[in-house]
Amino acid sequence: MPVHMPAQTPVASTLVVRTRAELAAALGGPARGVRGVVMTMGALHRGHATLIREARRRADQVIVTIFVNPLQFGPGEDLDRYPRTFDADLDVCRREGADIVYAPSAVHDPAPLVTLSAGPLGGILEGASRPGHFDGMLTLVGTLFHLVRPDVAFFGRKDAQQLVCIRRMVADLAFPLEVVGVPTVRDDDGLALSSRNAYLDAGQRRSALALVRSLTAGASRAAEGPTAVLAAAREVLAGEAGVDLDYLTLADPSDLGPVAEGPALLLVAARVGTTRLIDNIDLVLAGASQPAGVFAHDGYQGV
Repeated sequence: MPVHMPAQTPVASTLVVRTRAELAAALGGPARGVRGVVMTMGALHRGHATLIREARRRADQVIVTIFVNPLQFGPGEDLDRYPRTFDADLDVCRREGADIVYAPSAVHDPAPLVTLSAGPLGGILEGASRPGHFDGMLTLVGTLFHLVRPDVAFFGRKDAQQLVCIRRMVADLAFPLEVVGVPTVRDDDGLALSSRNAYLDAGQRRSALALVRSLTAGASRAAEGPTAVLAAAREVLAGEAGVDLDYLTLADPSDLGPVAEGPALLLVAARVGTTRLIDNIDLVLAGASQPAGVFAHDGYQGV
């Protein structure tokens, strides 16, 4: 599919809408040109700005949604303390050229009786630690797809399992749109940008760097196969006392199933202090037609 390159005209102003009716009125009838959407929970950082910038590059109309979705938070998770910084978020949206910001107080009111299910994809990896998380995420994303009616939706590759679930939902339920995965944005030290990084103190942040070090150590052994990759990554994590590992695994990028050779995701999740962090890197395991190694599009080599 050829890439659509919209005319790069400046956005005069960013319209903020709060209700479904206001959103429908702002969108009007069928989209003129390509409509892109970036879905966020606020607390926007450079990673989100990159998503909006990519949407601006590829779409004629850009909608950003800002909503902390209660459906994807489990008991005891950080729903109440999740950072809410709307004024700063709006500044980011304006600076990056968003046409519309949809920031409702609620998307489902009352809570939905009918929800979407991630099926087997929702019960592994993140889903094993956060039951119901991906069902709640897909229910919101599916609803917003209906409300915004985008042609293209942009999501970060850092949340790899989320991206796999959304792509599968779009394919299985015949949503008429394209899903674009945008490479992970990292700080200069390699830590993947996340709104939850704000919870880390200086010492915890140093400990958190073990995640990206483990990924790059594992990827450097891709030519030796899965066992060597996982052993190298685990060795780095075992040497960092401040990291409580949840999982470290290799998975097929298309369905998160087992993978022995070819394109793979190396995924890690761990708790640093009270903060749960995730990260991943693309690599190619020995045996594929391509040389083993790290995919350049991840945006951080480190090896």
